Amino acid sequence: MSTGTPWVTTPLTAGLLHGALDIERTERGLLPHRLPAWARAQNADGQLAMVEAQPSGVRLALRTRATVIELDTLPTKRTYTGVPGRSDGIYDLLVDGRLARQGSVSGGDTLTIDMASGTFERTPGVPGTLRFDDLPGAMKDVEIWLPHDETTELLALRTDAPVEPAADRGRPVWLHHGSSISHGSNAASPTTIWPALAAARADAHLVNLGFGGGALLDPFTARTMRDTPADLISVKTGINIVNYDAMRLRAFGPAVHGFLDTIREGHPTAPLLVVSPVLCPIHEDTPGPGAPDLSAMAEGRFTFTAMGDPAERAQGKLTLNVIRAELARIVEQRAADDPHLHYLDGRALYGESDFAELPLPDGIHPGAAAHRRMGERFAELAFGAGGPFGKAAERAG
Repeated sequence: MSTGTPWVTTPLTAGLLHGALDIERTERGLLPHRLPAWARAQNADGQLAMVEAQPSGVRLALRTRATVIELDTLPTKRTYTGVPGRSDGIYDLLVDGRLARQGSVSGGDTLTIDMASGTFERTPGVPGTLRFDDLPGAMKDVEIWLPHDETTELLALRTDAPVEPAADRGRPVWLHHGSSISHGSNAASPTTIWPALAAARADAHLVNLGFGGGALLDPFTARTMRDTPADLISVKTGINIVNYDAMRLRAFGPAVHGFLDTIREGHPTAPLLVVSPVLCPIHEDTPGPGAPDLSAMAEGRFTFTAMGDPAERAQGKLTLNVIRAELARIVEQRAADDPHLHYLDGRALYGESDFAELPLPDGIHPGAAAHRRMGERFAELAFGAGGPFGKAAERAG
């Protein structure tokens, strides 16, 4: 903590956090979660347990005259055996909706993951402090977006003026579920993941259930979406199911129907947009599983490769093209009785021409420039005039 400042310490509460569905009280502070406790109890996968606790889309939302803000956190850094180290997670500070500053917190715990063996080791560390100063002294709305890919335990909030929770501006709540691409892999910062960019352009309140490696049509995720208040809903699915070789065509179709049925139990008339996978050449016509390219890792590069055989499609193995066709068929079938259900081909967000210009850095995840393009396109296609969210967003706003 810095000295010489007349600090106001504000208790960290759920009322100050937007985008989290649950807050776990730890020995030292608060840990935001993007799945509720009952759903986490039904999950036995370490990958999903890790990523749902990474606060993609989660932000502190305050109203204050403070010119100095300090936030103590305990981050968990990830490193991968044989791969160059990752940079510290980025915090984005928005003042009245505009990016004003960025910062990072060093230290924290370290999670070392061995992709080849599937093992990990945690090394405890010490908390750190994020500081933003020389902020405008007028009353303002302040948001601190937490690192989208770094577990962040919140310990203390200090300012040089009182803070209060930001007021509800009546924006439509957009509930989105997707894979690591929606989570924000390879994005530059938390407000530049494509769902955050789209939400900002559309002036929507984002609740992001993008889970790296976790868009597998899990029933507990569908029930979470069913029970979460929302005006607009989107489900982007397919890439993880191929990556994991998780199911075949026979199981995939009924699983999609069941997922949508469950969402509709809680949101019978909300605009519901099903989004198929963006372009990913390694899996367009080659089934999974996907795996790290060990030869590339030996050279210090982290890329993925497809391990399946295109001939296996005859036995029902899934590729992205097969999934797109099945999702389009299911939505067309259901839309006859559900006029609020819509479909978007993910290649409209990132397709062949985009891949030629902005190739996938690791073979699966779009880079920072592609995230920006995807956010702009989704805002136009979904929230724009004639889009499935356009009229509903106007009514909610």
